[in-house]
Amino acid sequence: MTQSPDIPETSITQEQDDLIAEFAFFDNWMDRYQYLIDLGRKLPIMPGEYLRDEFKLKGCQSQVWFVGQVAGDRLVFRAISDAAIVSGLIAVLLKIYSNRTPREIIDTAPDFIADIGLETHLSPTRKNGLGAMIEAIKRRAQAALDAQSD
Repeated sequence: MTQSPDIPETSITQEQDDLIAEFAFFDNWMDRYQYLIDLGRKLPIMPGEYLRDEFKLKGCQSQVWFVGQVAGDRLVFRAISDAAIVSGLIAVLLKIYSNRTPREIIDTAPDFIADIGLETHLSPTRKNGLGAMIEAIKRRAQAALDAQSD
């Protein structure tokens, strides 16, 4: 178990709305891709203990290491990729879903993906990887909910 995280100041819905507004600021997709890359560059360094095969996420073309841990009543996610755009997608997902309760995670559909335009502007392999990351987040949240009810 990790140390209790800081509770986000904004709701998960507000975080999605803020993200949509950030992407709307850019006029074209080249600028949006660059913004994604910049977000990915700001991800914290993944501790070496998690850079092993057991933490690699299946279903991604790029290498993605993913960890979800319970911290108090919340889930904290860490992830990193060897691909710049994928790291940016990770940063977006962590911004929305990390440090949230399992119920918040389960109850929040990733509508921001369509609202930002990622559904139509990512390659099929990147879309598959994004879907795999969202599935992993939702699975971890469901496992935490199941553990709470035991």
